[in-house]
Amino acid sequence: MTFDGLQVRPGQVWGGIRLVPLVRDEPITSLRLHPSGFPGGDSYDAYAPSCCYEPHGLIAEWTADGTAVPALGTALRMPARTMRKSLRPETKLQQRTRVHFVPHQTALEAFLPLTFRVPSVAWSEWSTHAFRRGAPRQEDPQYLGYDVEGLADALRVFEIHPGQCGVLVYVADALASAVVTPHPDDYRALHPSLVEDGFGELIWRYAHLYGESPDFRPHLDESAIDTIADLRAAINAAQREWSEFHQEVMAAGLLDAEYVFTEDYRMEQFTLRRFRPHFVPGRETHVGEAITDADGRLAYLRTFRLSETQARRGRLLQTLTDHDWNLEAAAAGMDLVVPALVARIDAAGYGGLFRQDVLDRFRSLNRTNGQRR
Repeated sequence: MTFDGLQVRPGQVWGGIRLVPLVRDEPITSLRLHPSGFPGGDSYDAYAPSCCYEPHGLIAEWTADGTAVPALGTALRMPARTMRKSLRPETKLQQRTRVHFVPHQTALEAFLPLTFRVPSVAWSEWSTHAFRRGAPRQEDPQYLGYDVEGLADALRVFEIHPGQCGVLVYVADALASAVVTPHPDDYRALHPSLVEDGFGELIWRYAHLYGESPDFRPHLDESAIDTIADLRAAINAAQREWSEFHQEVMAAGLLDAEYVFTEDYRMEQFTLRRFRPHFVPGRETHVGEAITDADGRLAYLRTFRLSETQARRGRLLQTLTDHDWNLEAAAAGMDLVVPALVARIDAAGYGGLFRQDVLDRFRSLNRTNGQRR
């Protein structure tokens, strides 16, 4: 993942919150987002082609002559030529012009289970739920941005840069989320709603435990500045240094990770994909969704940082998927015995994936082994 086409501007600090603006070299005009439905009722004059992004369970609406691609809070209206031609008459689903999305916080619970496939082999240990739906969603503690100490104030008082199309939100200098939009107008519309986003318990705790983040200010060499041109050159050099430091150090956990991309949605020259990391122990874990254009340029991005508990669940699901849900092979891949792996799966909240008699047998076996030790 890269920020090609985006420039990193110096961040602004409010207590433990650091907001780092992302500015586009050139706005993307063929894709538009809006946080609260289309402006002006049913008028689409200002948005052609247009897109409505509804992150908090609101309503997305589009005309019947376009296509809609909803995926965890995103719906797009593209020109009619992007529709797939079919000889069959359109269904009501294809004709609909309005959709209600699940709230942003609820959608985040589905990121992990939806990115792992269900068992393809009818192993006797798993329940019918595992074969039909895979891992259940986990309702981990989530906190609105209002609950993250200082975030609401930071969003209210900080300056929005000219041309700003995104922001990186840091809490105690831990990257909490990244937001990128195609156009500065889209970001201005979305900016106030960031306090309604969901954040994990890790970020909430950081906000309460660490009250102040250092304010990185550039230091210019006054002895080397004699003219306005020298000052301009020094400022440009400081901006480049800040951008390189930010991308290579502060945002490295997001940008340097390798991701698994799933569920591609093609929308003419745009592609929407969900992504998850490989869950390397000891590394930051970010999940989210992104829209890129035909050249791979990032048009839209929204990320969520997982807690360590969620990352452990991700590693379990990844191991099971890599070994096609074979318990013996998965246990060997983690240097565990099967009862120990079952205990971890059960402790992670996925015990319901096993048949009840199988789960009871392993629970009894683990209790017996624990008493013997």
